[in-house]
Amino acid sequence: MVVSPLIEVALATYELPLVGFEVDQSTVTILGALAVAVLILLSGFFSSSEIAMFALPKHRVEGMVEEDVAGADRVKALKDDPHRLLVTILVGNNIVNIAMSSIATAVLSLHFGGLLGVLIATFGITAIVLLFGESAPKSYAVENTESWAIRIAKPLKATEYLLLPLVVLFDYLTRQVNKVTGSTGAIETPYVTRDEIQEMIESGEREGVLEEEEHEMLTRIFRFNNTIVKEVMTPRLDVTAVPKDAGVDEAIETSIQSGHARLPVYEGSLDNILGVVHIRDLVRDLNYGENDREDLELEDLIEPTLHVPESKNVDELLTEMRENRLHMAIVIDEFGTTEGLVTVEDMIEEIVGEILKSGEEEPIEEVDDRTVVVRGEVNIEDVNEALEIELPEGEEFETIAGFIFNRAGRLVEEGEEITFDGVRIEVEEVENTRIMKARLTRPEPEVDEEGAEGAEVEADGE
Repeated sequence: MVVSPLIEVALATYELPLVGFEVDQSTVTILGALAVAVLILLSGFFSSSEIAMFALPKHRVEGMVEEDVAGADRVKALKDDPHRLLVTILVGNNIVNIAMSSIATAVLSLHFGGLLGVLIATFGITAIVLLFGESAPKSYAVENTESWAIRIAKPLKATEYLLLPLVVLFDYLTRQVNKVTGSTGAIETPYVTRDEIQEMIESGEREGVLEEEEHEMLTRIFRFNNTIVKEVMTPRLDVTAVPKDAGVDEAIETSIQSGHARLPVYEGSLDNILGVVHIRDLVRDLNYGENDREDLELEDLIEPTLHVPESKNVDELLTEMRENRLHMAIVIDEFGTTEGLVTVEDMIEEIVGEILKSGEEEPIEEVDDRTVVVRGEVNIEDVNEALEIELPEGEEFETIAGFIFNRAGRLVEEGEEITFDGVRIEVEEVENTRIMKARLTRPEPEVDEEGAEGAEVEADGE
């Protein structure tokens, strides 16, 4: 494309009207190059500012303010209105990039003509902006988020004042567009999400930052609020209780033999539990009470307790028991029938793991890398974690005993075996109709045929 003689003359010689002297082509080129260089720096400033300010979590900013970090107050003031902050950065960055493109186009057109100059300016400025105005500054901001946010907070505030009319205008227009489109206009979430925290826990375990025990405990904490009472309760068959008309001596003997400090007291049957007695109260009132031993009745020492549905969330129940200062709750089904009981210790074990008493066996005993022996009441989820398998959980069962009964469709006897997805399950111990122990063996890992053939060739070569 040929530039008209009039444009050539205008570009070649430009007279500054206020100063009254002429600027030749080389001067225009030098000034244009300097302007582009300055604008590239400004572009990098705005790009890095966006990353630094929005990658810095709000809770960390509050921590910096509490620690009296210099400049933290200014960063917090900017982040308190993230929408205004983003508009300021975008307005500044767009003005800089458009000005840079315009100046580069004018200077290059002076040397290469209109069309060629535009093409060179378009691709050249794009490459320069991507490298020096976007990629490098943003990489730096990611690595130095806190320090860079503090350093750029003051210039950003000055930019907001300098471009205030444009910032206010586009801030208003953006909010109106958000209303029309139904967008909330949320720029950032105040804190990390639950999923992000869980991902950090998994990453920490993979990278070796967290020990296996720490990873398991943190995982249990997140799983805690999705756990229901039925999954952690002591089932009815294992409940040790005393009748209301039992003597105090009998209740103390039952407590000692069972190893439980608290015992439910029922009238008629376990479906009518009146409350709980504590061995401490029994011994105290029996030996040091005001009433004679003959006049002391178990009914006088009963403390009230909660009756909760088996579908109640564990975290809600724990809060309720703490507020009422209770250590035991009775679990009932939809018909009001007693299903079992749950204690504070049962719920704490969901976080810290099984708390074994003296002489108590491990719920999951590892035999070798592929085999474990588990008690029947162990949750399927714990078995899956121990063997790294995927046995399914059903709505009607949560334990390995329930899984076996569900698969067999009948009562099972000692020595019976079932197989699911390659996992061999052998019933080792049955008490009456109840499965007490089972041995699970996962399948051996499949050997790649090509790998096996290669190993055979290598062996033959030796």
